[in-house]
Amino acid sequence: MTLTSARPGLFAAFTRTDGPRRDTLRAELARERADGIAPLEKPKLVLASASPRRLTLLSQVGIDPDALRPANIDETPRQGEMPRALVARLARAKAETARDQIANDRDIADAYILAADTVVALGRRILIKPEYMEEASVSLRLLSGRSHRVLTALCLITANDKVRTKIVDTRVRFKHLSRAEIEAYIASREWRGKAGGYAIQGLAGCFVQKIMGSYTNVVGLPLTETVTMLMSEGFPIHFNWLQAAEKDAI
Repeated sequence: MTLTSARPGLFAAFTRTDGPRRDTLRAELARERADGIAPLEKPKLVLASASPRRLTLLSQVGIDPDALRPANIDETPRQGEMPRALVARLARAKAETARDQIANDRDIADAYILAADTVVALGRRILIKPEYMEEASVSLRLLSGRSHRVLTALCLITANDKVRTKIVDTRVRFKHLSRAEIEAYIASREWRGKAGGYAIQGLAGCFVQKIMGSYTNVVGLPLTETVTMLMSEGFPIHFNWLQAAEKDAI
């Protein structure tokens, strides 16, 4: 093989990327809509999560995602990263990862993508999702008798790849937790996979003395802000409500 014949292959190897092609089906459809060739008749929604809590909350307001594309990304905070910066970065990374996953999927290539990320913070300290009982116990001892913040970042990518983000901040105060209460809660295993090591919609609801802000934000998805964001970008929330009313009338 001559050097000349090898050049095209070498050039392709060095220039290849693992991301989606620049000219994806999603991009083609967006151009066609801009030219008035292919209007978006029935918007679809992809949720960049497999969280049962977020699915339940969306269902509560009549939203049933057309597909789930949970994004497997590194959620480790960067050195010196503040809670607000962390949730905003992770929510956008999840949304963009899901967008790239569906970019050439003929069924959902032009869907809206909704992503969210939630963290619990004590001042600048971020309480990670505990994987072990010891980590959950430390989180609960830190939260005991104190106020903390629950921050959720929403990221919505429209069918035309417009990106919108919003951070919702809720303040929660826990009562003083006895050793017996912490041990019993740890034994319940409810803390697993929960930001801050607790689920306000479950047993830990009895720990909360005061809450300032969105309750559904603490559960994992602030509904008021989510619905407002979707509606402002043309997603037909109320159409689903009317359909539900028609089904009840039958």
